[in-house]
This record gives sequence, C-alpha cells and structure tokens, in this order.
Amino acid sequence: MALFLSTFINKIDKKGRVSVPASFRTTLSVGQANSSDESSFSGIVVFRSLKHPALEGCSVERMQRLSKSIDSLDMFSDAQDDLVAAIFADSQLLTFDSEGRVSIPEDFLKFAGLVDQVAFVGRGATFQLWDPIVFQKVQEDARARLKREGPAVRLSLGERGT
Repeated sequence: MALFLSTFINKIDKKGRVSVPASFRTTLSVGQANSSDESSFSGIVVFRSLKHPALEGCSVERMQRLSKSIDSLDMFSDAQDDLVAAIFADSQLLTFDSEGRVSIPEDFLKFAGLVDQVAFVGRGATFQLWDPIVFQKVQEDARARLKREGPAVRLSLGERGT
C-alpha cells in the first residue's frame, strides 16, 4: 500500500506548476509498479475536498478502489450520484513533467487559496494540498483536540502480528 508521509512546502510558479515532493513521486511509482493495471499514467489525481479548503490527492489506483466502493452503493441512489458528481466529475489527472512538476488548474488554485506556495500533506494512503498558513492552523487545532480528548486509535494487526 502506498504511504504518503510528512509535509512539504513547495513554490508555485507563475504558470501554476509545482514540484511534487520526491518521496511522493517515489510512493506513486512503487504503487504503480505493484498495480496490475496496465495504465502508464505518471502523475497524481486531485479533486476539491468535500471538507476543507484544500485539494485531495492520490494515485489512480486509489481512485479505482474508490470507484469500486462507490459502485457498491445502490445504482442511481442520491448517495452514489452525489459522490460521483463531487469526486469523479471533479477529478483531474495531473501528469508529471520531466522535472516532477504538475500544473494545477486555476479553479483548483482558487478553491484551495493557493497563490505562491502549496503544502503537500501526507495522510497515509492519500495526501492533501493546502495553503501552508491555513494548514498550520488546522494542524495546531488538531493537536489541541487530540491533547484535550485523547486519540482513539486501534492498530490493526499486520500479517506478522505487528
């Protein structure tokens, strides 16, 4: 499984291009190499977050898994229609250029308030793109909540029981 870790802040150039962190590109290429999909897409998938002023990012393989999950909903249900419209119809395939950059569409830049910099925020199987200052506040609030309420995480046992 692909694992996106850490937070990286990169500059956005005047053409809306930004370098995807090298560790994220490596994670994406390893996931693609392990995929049975014959697609040769080299890049990221992004769509507008349904919860935050940020962009959600992931691999094509993750989107395929999400598609299967949504397909399990009742066909033509409001829930299925809403998820398809809000996620798949909004998603953009952003291809890496020769320098590992992607071009973020103008409407996505505006949605997430991205101007000069973008924070690539690892979220395990996915990642998000944030305005660095906005994300710093979100992260501080999350830490304060966890300190106050305590985390409630149960680790699942892996194949080796670790």
